[in-house]
Amino acid sequence: MWDRESAAAAARDWMDRYVHAWTTNEPDDMRALFTPDAEYRDGPSTPPWVGHDAILAGWLGQQDEPGTWSFDYELTAVDGDVAVIRGRTTYTGATDKSDLYDNLMVIRLDPDGRARSFTDWWIASKAGG
Repeated sequence: MWDRESAAAAARDWMDRYVHAWTTNEPDDMRALFTPDAEYRDGPSTPPWVGHDAILAGWLGQQDEPGTWSFDYELTAVDGDVAVIRGRTTYTGATDKSDLYDNLMVIRLDPDGRARSFTDWWIASKAGG
């Protein structure tokens, strides 16, 4: 599908757009990330949210307010249309969440750079309490 350099660039672009959508919580920003029939899992064993409407409902149902978190990531691996991202989410201020989360995200992209599937393997960091 893509050579390694193109796949890495597509994965980084997708992640930058993902962080932007996470920041804005705007449905159009979220919708632009995914194919119409995409599957989004907010954990490795959870049932997927399938399609734009379900993804938007799931995302907005547990949205984070802007300014309450920060996120850093690195591209760990790409293989064809699959990208693996290692991330670190830090929550600040008054939230009902742990302070730190370690993330491992697996994304399968289509030729237009939209996710066909996304899984966020996350765990509350022991360093976060």
